[in-house]
Amino acid sequence: MGEVDARRDLPLTSEAVDELVEVAERVAREAGRLIHEGRPERVAVAATKSSPEDVVTAMDLASEDLLRRRLAELRPHDGILGEEQGYVLGTSGVTWVVDPIDGTVNYLYGLPAYAVSVAAVVGPAGDDGRAPNPATWTVVAACVHAPTDGRTFRAGLGKGATLDGRALRAQDPPALAGCLVGTGFGYLATRRRAQARVLAELLPRVRDIRRIGSAALDICNLAAGHLDLYYERGLAPWDLAAASLVAQEAGLQVTGLRGRPAGTDMTVAGGAGRVAELRVLLESLDADTDG
Repeated sequence: MGEVDARRDLPLTSEAVDELVEVAERVAREAGRLIHEGRPERVAVAATKSSPEDVVTAMDLASEDLLRRRLAELRPHDGILGEEQGYVLGTSGVTWVVDPIDGTVNYLYGLPAYAVSVAAVVGPAGDDGRAPNPATWTVVAACVHAPTDGRTFRAGLGKGATLDGRALRAQDPPALAGCLVGTGFGYLATRRRAQARVLAELLPRVRDIRRIGSAALDICNLAAGHLDLYYERGLAPWDLAAASLVAQEAGLQVTGLRGRPAGTDMTVAGGAGRVAELRVLLESLDADTDG
């Protein structure tokens, strides 16, 4: 078959994208079994990152080890970018972006909202072999797997998105005031203060707010119709890569503020009409700053 999308100049056929989606699901399910079946009664913190609240468990590390080992076996020429262990350069032009446990604090406390997120992206490596830039890469295959309830979201570029094999096609809600909005909060006190200020202004203007604790599941829940809108400041590439393709292939928009793409400064997702309204409101509140 021909190119996936000639306008993107992607060196991948339709069959190649299908293969990447299958690999993404395969390794996400394997990691999901590891973290779900291997979860001890009490999970200990193995390390912290940006603050004492930003935790890493031993299972985060074990899950990423498994993902890296299996991807190296199945796709030995591809690069890998992971949350816990950084970037390994590949030679194929494909890079896997993995989050071994998205929702680590939920996992720590025994709450069920956590997932394994696996995406394949294409784009050139940065200077000196640095990881590809999320602002310029293209996500071509994705799987977000929630091991506690078995839900599995998949997407391939130009091929649509599914939840457990059922095609997803999201609808734009009629008004911002009727929207159920998902969000999340950072780990630094200064950012949390700013996010609380934004939330106080937003809450009276929407149906309600949900804070589930897993960005990947939040964005996939948009595609499944369980949320209407989503916004969050501070998302890393591994938080966003797989879920963004699921949302976009379900017909949703994933963007940032002030003409920028979705990313660390801000991610806004949902139906195009309501995203435009929420984006204007968030820009007026300077939601992409910590002031």
